[in-house]
Amino acid sequence: MTKISWSRLLFLMMLALVLALAACGGGSSEEETADEESGDDASSEGETAEGGGKIYNYEDFPKTVSNTGEPSGEGTLNIGYSSDTPFEGTLNWAFYNGAPDAGMMAHFDEAVLSMDADFQYTNDGAITYEINEDDKTVTFTVRDGVKWHDGTDLTIQDYVSSYEVIGHPDYDGVRGSTDGFTLIEGFEEYRAGDAEEISGIEIVDDKTAVFTYKELAPSLTAGGFWAYAFPTHHYEGIEVAEMPEAPQTRENPIGIGPYKVDSIVSGESISMSKFEDYWRGEPGVETVNVRVIAPSSIASAVESGEVDIAKSFPTDQYPDVAEMEGVEWLSNVEGSYTYIGFKLGSWNADEGKVDYKPEEMKMGDVELRRAMWHAIDNDTVGERFYNGLRWKASSLITPYHANWHEEIEVPGYDPEEANRILDEAGYEDTDGDGLREDPDGEPLEIKFASMSGGDIAEPLANYYIQSWREVGLNVVLTNGRLIEFNSFYDMVENDDPEIDIYQGAWGVGSDVDPSGLYGPTAPFNYTRYESEESTALLEQGNSEEALDTERRKEIYNEWAELMAQDIPVIPTLYRAFVVPVNERVINYSEDYEYNEDLLWYRVGVEETE
Repeated sequence: MTKISWSRLLFLMMLALVLALAACGGGSSEEETADEESGDDASSEGETAEGGGKIYNYEDFPKTVSNTGEPSGEGTLNIGYSSDTPFEGTLNWAFYNGAPDAGMMAHFDEAVLSMDADFQYTNDGAITYEINEDDKTVTFTVRDGVKWHDGTDLTIQDYVSSYEVIGHPDYDGVRGSTDGFTLIEGFEEYRAGDAEEISGIEIVDDKTAVFTYKELAPSLTAGGFWAYAFPTHHYEGIEVAEMPEAPQTRENPIGIGPYKVDSIVSGESISMSKFEDYWRGEPGVETVNVRVIAPSSIASAVESGEVDIAKSFPTDQYPDVAEMEGVEWLSNVEGSYTYIGFKLGSWNADEGKVDYKPEEMKMGDVELRRAMWHAIDNDTVGERFYNGLRWKASSLITPYHANWHEEIEVPGYDPEEANRILDEAGYEDTDGDGLREDPDGEPLEIKFASMSGGDIAEPLANYYIQSWREVGLNVVLTNGRLIEFNSFYDMVENDDPEIDIYQGAWGVGSDVDPSGLYGPTAPFNYTRYESEESTALLEQGNSEEALDTERRKEIYNEWAELMAQDIPVIPTLYRAFVVPVNERVINYSEDYEYNEDLLWYRVGVEETE
């Protein structure tokens, strides 16, 4: 069975729990990750772009370092995590919010469930599972020999405790609203405080528990089951409301991974040492240090040898440092995409659903949206602004889900076709100023919200504005400027009337299901689009019918084709990440294919004289 490499799996598990809001500007956002590959081969493969820069393809990079073999179990591995934001220090999977915290935890507390290349749970982790479709139950079993860092055995109660903590009425975190929780019988009653326990969870013995579900949705095995154990004994006597700020979370966290925490410098770094009783075998190095480093300094830290691996490396810096000596560059497709969204309604907070009303919205005419898609050249955007490490997107089922993604027909760059569509739809320049009026003859000004951040943000926004102006559309920046990240999403979420269209980005999780972004009851459905056909397909995609994986693939690709016809968004760019790795590092990989010799605990270093 094909599986994902452990080093990458740790981060994928995080993505399964959080829908990341990824910034569109240059550099990497806090939610993005980076990986390493050989710079020698990769940089020589680049074609020359307009202006002299090289064009790269992530597929030309290796995904695994060339230095492989048996790790010594000695030495120190230094990891830099590129971020403008310190990690908050909420070092428990049930309570954390920010990606920097997850980046830290991934090194010492691993997921108990493993995944294959289709992002489906397998039985290769510390906990296995067995589904009984007839009675809608799942039996979870803990392997022998798995221990917490304090030497205590992992028990099934530790897995159940995750659900009990996250579902507790006093829990104040962001988790617990997905199918993996809400479909358990009795979970909602427990969360509401109407029951003292979750009736659908039965502990059979120290190793085994049976979960009973109201229905078995396909999402359960694609990231729906909670992926982490909770150290019940470690938090003994602490109330759930107090756990996020407790010393057990912030000062002396424990996990079941190959390295245990020795010391923490708040917001800056974590030092770890090998856990001799790690269940898979001896870890590859003696110590691991992980430190947050500003994006502006990360490249020099790699070049000087200060860090061996730079995660979340700013992709737009790669062309400037591609020839760095003593480093291999790895790359792979990233689980995210950039898009342009059209405001087609508003959020009905009372009913908890979108109010789709295109007839009232400036961007409600699908022909206007189609023309705007024809007017932009995303192949050029990917080459000019990202040297090919971002490239033209089509389907909203992204190539990150490689076995699900299919290329679909979408409006291509064709300004003449854009002009023809606009003419036929009644958008004409009636006053001779070079800009089109709406079909009623009224001035048409389209307000475009785009985020600030990095050197690329402003020229990219201007590129799109100019492209639309060339077909006679008067597109202007909302408030006359780029908008800071948090303010941007506040405006988008609140359906600010100053936004007609916006440029955003989504990180996708392990489950290919897009309903959390485009479903009628999804707050993240920022365009406020819905249709009977879209809703029906999304429901089919997470129904018992879709337990047949091939059928589920058909459903989601049919949905992607519908979205290319209705155009609530224009998917603009897919993304790749790059990671620099010092040549002394052994067995590090960013490949999604599984290899027993390349699991995280097998990563080592060669000591230099």
